Amino acid sequence: MSITTRQAGRATAVQGGRGLRVSELAASAGVSSDTVRFYEREGLLPAPARTAAGYRQYEGSAVERLLFIQGCQRLGLRLKEIADLLAIRDTGSCPCEPAAELLHRRIAEVDAEIAALAALRRQMQEMAAALPGEDCAPPAPGTSWCPPGEALQSVEGR
Repeated sequence: MSITTRQAGRATAVQGGRGLRVSELAASAGVSSDTVRFYEREGLLPAPARTAAGYRQYEGSAVERLLFIQGCQRLGLRLKEIADLLAIRDTGSCPCEPAAELLHRRIAEVDAEIAALAALRRQMQEMAAALPGEDCAPPAPGTSWCPPGEALQSVEGR
């Protein structure tokens, strides 16, 4: 018997109920085997069954879970937040409301980051416009920087 899981253009066959090895699960989700093991250590992936030889055997549903984790990370969610959403889902409840709250909070964080980057960009533009370019005077005696270089030392921020 062969079960095929399809997600995000990837297909993984779980042969005869054997389960997926770490490398197969990793390849199915486009991550490294180390990433799979890390997520397992962090509790994002449940500990799988093991063969007599100690090899991990993940269920086909682990592919979808791994893709969910990856999608959440691409949206900027932290591993703790992702773990919280997965814990809600694992109880059989829908994590949509908490996910929406997390995403709204993340949107506010992104907006703040954009504002900070815009301010940094303005500061860089002002500094670049103030630099003399080819007509830069050499450093004054006893200093190691030209006047614009000294100005760069006093830039505040981050």
